[in-house]
Amino acid sequence: MKKIDEIISSLEKEYVKFWEDVCNIESPTEYKEGVDKVGSLFIEKAEKLGFSTEKCEQKVSGDAICITMNEEIKEKPVCFSAHIDTVHPVGSFGCPAVKIKDGIIFGPGVTDCKGGAVAGLFAMQVLKTVGFKGRPVKLIIQSDEETSSKGSNKETIKFMAEKARDAVAFINLEGRRNDGIVLKRKGILRIEIKVKGKAVHASACCDGASAVREAAYKIIEFEKLKDAFGVTANCGLIKGGTAGNTVPEECVMEFDFRFSNQKQYEFVMKTVKEICEKNFIEGTKTAFTVKSERVCMEETEKNLALYEKIEDIFEQNGLKRLGKTFSGGGSDAADMTCFGIPTVDGLGVYGSKIHSKDEYAELSSLSEAAKRLCAIATNI
Repeated sequence: MKKIDEIISSLEKEYVKFWEDVCNIESPTEYKEGVDKVGSLFIEKAEKLGFSTEKCEQKVSGDAICITMNEEIKEKPVCFSAHIDTVHPVGSFGCPAVKIKDGIIFGPGVTDCKGGAVAGLFAMQVLKTVGFKGRPVKLIIQSDEETSSKGSNKETIKFMAEKARDAVAFINLEGRRNDGIVLKRKGILRIEIKVKGKAVHASACCDGASAVREAAYKIIEFEKLKDAFGVTANCGLIKGGTAGNTVPEECVMEFDFRFSNQKQYEFVMKTVKEICEKNFIEGTKTAFTVKSERVCMEETEKNLALYEKIEDIFEQNGLKRLGKTFSGGGSDAADMTCFGIPTVDGLGVYGSKIHSKDEYAELSSLSEAAKRLCAIATNI
């Protein structure tokens, strides 16, 4: 670890600059050109280091990528993983998109999750420099995580699972907002609910059936679901009506439902069906469509065993034990868990305010993340 520390120190400025560069390329999920441009920077740097690269090419989403060192070694790999797509439209952060001040980096995806991808490649260069040959190490870069891989029809998830199939450990590098290795994450259901009513002139509103009013009652019912560790409902989008003097004939809402286990998933689906079938306003009808879904990450024996092993490795190598934690956000770690791959999450850079224009990370956490990854790879 002393040699690893020395190499990390020598490479730190280079990788902070690389972090800045990849975050300055704005890459919201639906902007394939931007996502692929970020991916190309990783491929270029990896190939200069002598690592092999492979792409899972996509027509709509960006291309997922697998970078491998020690490809020739016939042992089970360690896999690092992160996504390079972000959420805000291009231009949201100004030009340049990234700002650095007083040891803090601000910008789109600095914590969620480009910082994690940079930390993964950083660790791999350090491992190559110290001559690590114990097993293959892979960095699997996801391209449409923020939309639950809808654009690729889950093909990027299948690619990740195939590349990590025999892994001794899958380390997902979502950013850390506290000390804690994530072993449980909520699943997500995105559901569109469409209400149909009867349009009439506002002067005859008693003869109409307002789709907006019906929607309002339904929103109130759904929004009662607010369990931070269980089921939550959030109406994020609503659109209805055509004019101020017309009783609205249609209202469309989009809900984000989150759940912690399969039983809660079934409860959400049952509740959606029941509330949609119930009419608060006579003359209205309601239908719903599942737009996307993401499985939850439940604590499993394999993941718990990996977590305990990693904590021991940290302690034995002079690194702080992090403890385990739970996250209400979804991630690809849940899918890898479902594939039976030993998985932990939340070992990326340290930051906060993700999905906001104030997203930030601590610069020093990049080297810390790389050091922890090196410790895992050399001791697992």
